[in-house]
Amino acid sequence: MDKFKKEWPIFDLLTETISEGILIINRAQKIVAVNETLCQLFGYTQEELVGQPLDMLVPTKYHHNHASHVSGFMEKSNKRIMGQGRELNGKRKDDSLFPLEVGLKPFEVNGGHFVLGLVIDISLRVHKEREMKNMNLELERKVEERTEALRESISSLEMEIERRRLAENKIKASLRKERELNELKTKFLSLVSHEFKTPLSGILTSSTLIGKYTKEDQQAKREKHIHTITSKVKFLNNILDDFLSIERLETGKVNYKVNKFPLSKVINEVIYNANMLLKEGQKINYPERVDEFELTFDEKVLELVLNNLVNNAIKYAPEHTEIDIIVDEHEGMLQIKVKDKGIGIPEKEQKFIFNRYFRAENALLNQGTGIGLNIAKSHLKNLGGTITFESEQDEGSVFIAHIPLQPN
Repeated sequence: MDKFKKEWPIFDLLTETISEGILIINRAQKIVAVNETLCQLFGYTQEELVGQPLDMLVPTKYHHNHASHVSGFMEKSNKRIMGQGRELNGKRKDDSLFPLEVGLKPFEVNGGHFVLGLVIDISLRVHKEREMKNMNLELERKVEERTEALRESISSLEMEIERRRLAENKIKASLRKERELNELKTKFLSLVSHEFKTPLSGILTSSTLIGKYTKEDQQAKREKHIHTITSKVKFLNNILDDFLSIERLETGKVNYKVNKFPLSKVINEVIYNANMLLKEGQKINYPERVDEFELTFDEKVLELVLNNLVNNAIKYAPEHTEIDIIVDEHEGMLQIKVKDKGIGIPEKEQKFIFNRYFRAENALLNQGTGIGLNIAKSHLKNLGGTITFESEQDEGSVFIAHIPLQPN
């Protein structure tokens, strides 16, 4: 310290005009010189500081590390800013703390080693930085709030778009359904007109001709026309029954009557009715094992289904062919198969075969409404059964009615 006192006047001359605080410490980390500005920063007089340990200007909680940091710096003897990368505080005489920045420079005087420290009070800068940080945090919070509000708006907008899309799809579906209904109505009217016109013409012709056969030996001709009238009336009656079935199925007004009955009773009735429709040389093969089964089911529905399958087999099979009715049991279901060697169903049209009013392109010249299979499948579905088929064009078809053996 004595070595430095020789240079004190020069130190005073140089430092008193500087606005930053300046202090000089020796190897023992004691203060050997300070300027007035530093005294004002820490609230001491020069007399109170000179000769005192540097730790008196350092917050107490940093004392245990501070001495080693200073010693290490003096050993390396390089110029740098102390406290870079971390917050550095000084302790005033009144024990209050303030943020500061210290620039350090080692030097030698008269063979002694010293460190010059340039101390700057950065309270204002720290205050501004904290204000800026708080402003940034507030800005981030507001951005987050606005972003969340924007997300909610986007979500709400997406929901509205989805709602409108669904509404638009419903409208489109309604329009499509309306078009389909109009097409069905047109097709229905055309179908009814055609299907009724042909048998009615036959009835009119036969009833007119009957009146002309007045002699006794013309009885066979009369019976032929009576048979024609009977079959045509039965055909018209079946069409009307089908249309009534559709109406009842659509309105849910079908009342099923489930009772116990032998399968043979229904099979016999179906074959008896079908014999009146057989073409020349056609034959229906009676099923085996039919007497083994008793069903608890709607008897009229089963008769309707089998009448439809057998009548279709007769209609679409050529003369001099056989129609097989096969009865079997499989996985708790009674299977009644109706097999023919008729025109079959084109593969590309098989997926539409149960659609209402659908008729395959190779069957358009045959009489029919295209609703029988649709009705049969709907009734069976309602009663726990179903109907399937296998078919190959020009080779024939097998339709299978699956009936539950145990009542649903």
